[in-house]
Amino acid sequence: MNTKKLLKDYTTEQLCELERTVQKRYDEFVAAGISLNMARGKPASDQLDLSDDMFSLSLKEEGFLSSDNNDCRNYGLLYGIPECRKLFGEILGVDAENVMACGSSSLNLMFDFIAQCCYSGIAGCKPWMFNKNRKFIAVVPGYDRHFAIAQYFGLEMINVPMTSKGPDMDMIEDIIKDPDVKGMFCVPKYSNPDGITYSDETVKRLAAMKPAAKDFRVIWDNAYAVHDFYDEGDKLLNIFDEAEKYGNQDNFVAFTSTSKITYAGAGVSAIGTSKNNFDEISKRLTLQIISYDKINQLRHCRVYKSMDDIKAQMKKHAAILRPKFSTVLEILDRELSGLGIALWNEPKGGYFISLDVVTGSAKYVGELCKNAGLTLTGVGATYPYGKDPEDKNIRLAPSCPSVEELKVASEIICLSVILAACKELKGE
Repeated sequence: MNTKKLLKDYTTEQLCELERTVQKRYDEFVAAGISLNMARGKPASDQLDLSDDMFSLSLKEEGFLSSDNNDCRNYGLLYGIPECRKLFGEILGVDAENVMACGSSSLNLMFDFIAQCCYSGIAGCKPWMFNKNRKFIAVVPGYDRHFAIAQYFGLEMINVPMTSKGPDMDMIEDIIKDPDVKGMFCVPKYSNPDGITYSDETVKRLAAMKPAAKDFRVIWDNAYAVHDFYDEGDKLLNIFDEAEKYGNQDNFVAFTSTSKITYAGAGVSAIGTSKNNFDEISKRLTLQIISYDKINQLRHCRVYKSMDDIKAQMKKHAAILRPKFSTVLEILDRELSGLGIALWNEPKGGYFISLDVVTGSAKYVGELCKNAGLTLTGVGATYPYGKDPEDKNIRLAPSCPSVEELKVASEIICLSVILAACKELKGE
């Protein structure tokens, strides 16, 4: 179906002929009774298998002592064992003393931090909940769970579009003049879903920001810090090094986890931030928990002792993920290129492909895929309140299905995109 003729240049007769051809192919998939799921960016089982060496460890034989001779079976070490803090410090680019190694979920840490800002305040300011007009910047398209947290705490979200270099900084620099704007969520490397890594210029402009709100905080969700598909992956400038040049290091709180390095449900998460933020978070943490699961931290650090070990692990993940992403991208190119009805990114890492279709047709594409037995991320989920104002963005998550399943899923997606485009162009 590869053609250089734009679909909008088809005559009505040509559109109808194309629609009949595509409908026939689509109906064959419907009749086949397929059941596939590309809704979430979950690691596949063979990726999870990569970490099973942790179960061959005998902690009983090797001992339960951390590097500073603390017994990991006992209370204590609220901020995590030293070797784990050091490892996360290297991943996040933060001094180990400003790292907290915590439980399995970085999302939980982000939720708790926003709750702290809302109910106790930060930087000596009144709690956000006392501000009826509290707002948050939402980089779009973005991560639905970030938006859900902001919505839960009543933070009005202001959409800022992504560019090829990161969020539109001109817009952000204007928006933060409003003291009611309290912060923003962002995924700076291999963003969800665009797969874009913020350029050096964008990171520097973020670092130099002087928000009107003293308690403005950027949730720097560096979930894909080491998730490259190739040896030469995207490079992300260290936000804390840059922010320190302007005295703005308190503006940023970084989060990450091993959820897509080891086990999605049983990894280790971490916070990395400035000394002032660390001390403020500590006041809450000492009341919230006595210590996180240090045995799990120890287990991780016995297998992954250094960044070299992490990089070796991620190369194994890349070898599994690369063919899956290549499969989807090749079929998108084969079926949709030249038609002028779809745009997509070609990420060098991360977990998603962002597909933009004809404005006003994304929901219909989602319905067509569902009818053919393919579940996608809910259309609209990449925008606050589940409302894509242009109804055009669809997030694809190729990680969990097999390559053969992705061939089928990708073809269903492409046929659905064409059928939806034909309907829009015909004014139906």
